[in-house]
Amino acid sequence: MNRLLGFLRARTPRELALLLLAFLFLAVAVTGPVLLGDAADRTDVAGLLQSPSSHHWLGTDNLGRDILARVVVATRLSLGLAVAATAIAAVVGMAIGGASLARRVGPLFTAGLNLLLAFPALLLALFFAVVFGVGARGAVLAVGLAMAPTFGRLTQTLGASVMESDYVSAARLLGMRHSRVMTRYVLPNVAEPLILSVTLAAGNALVVLSGLSFLGLGVQAPAYDWGQLLQAGLSQIYTAPAAALGPGAAIMLAGLAFNLVGEYGAEASATGARRKPPSTVGRQGRAAASPGVGLPDGTVAEARGLSVTFPDSHGRPLPVLDGVDLTIAKGERVGLVGESGSGKSLTALALSGLVPHPGRVTADSLNVASVDVLDARHGQRELKGRVALVFQDARRAMNPVLRVGMQIGEASVHRDPRVRREATLTALRSLKVPDPALRARQYPHQLSGGTLQRAMIAMALAAEPDLLITDEPTTALDMTVQRATLRVLHEAVAAAGSALLFISHDIAAVSGICERLVVMYAGRVVEDLPVRLLPDGAAHPYTVALLATLPSLDSDRTAPLTVIPGALPAAGTAGEGCAFAPRCPRADSRCLSQRPALTNLAPEHRAACWHPGTDRSAVPVSTEGTA
Repeated sequence: MNRLLGFLRARTPRELALLLLAFLFLAVAVTGPVLLGDAADRTDVAGLLQSPSSHHWLGTDNLGRDILARVVVATRLSLGLAVAATAIAAVVGMAIGGASLARRVGPLFTAGLNLLLAFPALLLALFFAVVFGVGARGAVLAVGLAMAPTFGRLTQTLGASVMESDYVSAARLLGMRHSRVMTRYVLPNVAEPLILSVTLAAGNALVVLSGLSFLGLGVQAPAYDWGQLLQAGLSQIYTAPAAALGPGAAIMLAGLAFNLVGEYGAEASATGARRKPPSTVGRQGRAAASPGVGLPDGTVAEARGLSVTFPDSHGRPLPVLDGVDLTIAKGERVGLVGESGSGKSLTALALSGLVPHPGRVTADSLNVASVDVLDARHGQRELKGRVALVFQDARRAMNPVLRVGMQIGEASVHRDPRVRREATLTALRSLKVPDPALRARQYPHQLSGGTLQRAMIAMALAAEPDLLITDEPTTALDMTVQRATLRVLHEAVAAAGSALLFISHDIAAVSGICERLVVMYAGRVVEDLPVRLLPDGAAHPYTVALLATLPSLDSDRTAPLTVIPGALPAAGTAGEGCAFAPRCPRADSRCLSQRPALTNLAPEHRAACWHPGTDRSAVPVSTEGTA
């Protein structure tokens, strides 16, 4: 009793009114036919069409039956039909909307949605009612199918933004089916508007079903609902209006109750409705490699002549990556650096088979873990689980409605729940996450930025990938947390034996964790060298310029920051020559007209430059700007 009183005191007046109204309708629906069923069916020839009185508050009908009793008894059938029609609409609509987000069949389902939405829902309901025949069952099917396209479009619209999230891309990369992505990731993240829409639709379904019964297409005698009672009450509208107002008021109050329930449910969902964890990961072990695809011994990834284009405003292909060559050995740690827009992240997406539409990927060869990524039929499926991604913004990349441990467990190769839980804790410990058992039970918003970043790295390593790609994973962290995160990443990758592609614009961060440095500029690789050659061994003017812009503890704090003059060329405007030539003091006419190839300068050292050298006195930097 004390708990009940405490619960009621914690409710707002609106919530109390909602609870009272919902309880009232529930109680009437459950007990009404039991308590008043006989009174509702009892005929009285001597009391036909009576006006409201103390014996019959809403009067009697043309057979002398008590109208109020019939309104109360009709509550169960009226609400039950509305809930059933709404359930059909929601299930069918969300299934269609989810299918429209699939890559292969999506356009077909989208076209079907567009066609159905071109017709008014009420017109579709009348059409389906004729198709399915008169009666309660036909009316429920008609209304449910007529409302389904609205749910389909809502699911499609809300789910489209979630499907572009980093954690959904990671889930698809790990082999999760589209249906599971929808139920585990998309629908939970759009639950709030969907719950509100379902309850609003229940109110609309109640009105439409009552309308069909009013027209004689819905519930048939001897059964009756509010719509049928409303139609019967019209004969007394001038002599006894209460006969029609009674069922009309019931429809209005029930619709209000559905709307209030929807608002309350949406708010409850927004404050953290908990969901049942999955029972399985959905896969075990590795997929077989594509037949006929091979890599040199000791190589985990190889790209030759990799290019990615996107259509411009006129539909012409615009090159964003242009002939990238990249090789990563097993267990090797490679850093990929360059200014923003140089193509680093797009290279990672191409290696993962995740270049978004309408991007087009071409290459002489593109193999990762003996899988042909360009194989449209098998490549993406076989690549799942072999490559793992760690994105820049951990809060955006992790699912906000699932616990951290659950997300790490879903990435694990283990199927047994107990083994998976232990593997999750082990992964968190390997990243030196404090109190891993507690962190595993928490949600992403409850973790600090550094801890969440480590948890995301643990999730990636839980898949035991052959190649781990990190896309500027420490950019959003302060320097102290950044150094600690890089240190534990280095240790965890070494322990796992995975190859690492570390993407960053910070050469200092890359040189602290990687063995080899690959420099990109304007969608091209301009230099590839061992980290041990830095800083004096860099040969390309762009690499030398990047090194010159790095501040140090000895830098004059009062002096302006060192910058590279000029700007990165827009995609597709680099021309036939060296893309860096307009910003390079070493450039000549040959640099402007001929593109240099990536050639060997020394063992393990390549550069794409007509005038390579380590002379730092001619680097393209300036001190113009604000101190």
